[in-house]
Amino acid sequence: MSLLKSIFKSSSEEKKEVTSNVHWIPLKSLDHLEEINTISKEETVLIFKHSTRCGISRMVIKMFEKQFDEELKELKVYYLDLLNFRELSNEVGYAFQVQHQSPQLLVIKNGEAVNYASHYDINSIDLKQYL
Repeated sequence: MSLLKSIFKSSSEEKKEVTSNVHWIPLKSLDHLEEINTISKEETVLIFKHSTRCGISRMVIKMFEKQFDEELKELKVYYLDLLNFRELSNEVGYAFQVQHQSPQLLVIKNGEAVNYASHYDINSIDLKQYL
């Protein structure tokens, strides 16, 4: 019987383990924002603003993770849950002079947003240039 099961498995049963090179760091406080500013003086830091209720945001974050290859895995990527931390999201906008959008990716270097994009444009940023 197990032979037949293995032959006729449905696609839902064939779940593959998905691994990501993104090491998400939760962005949950103003202290983290200060930390990002400090770290960005030495290395590039990313902030990914994500809405867990938005279909586009879910699609974009999946695409982002797929495109985030082995070479990029050392980049620090902060994850901001917009639904739970809306005020913090506003502070990110003020601190880095970027108008809020969702989903949104900010590239922070030397305390400034040197690049940012929203929606599907997030995946067109060449992150390798910031290594």
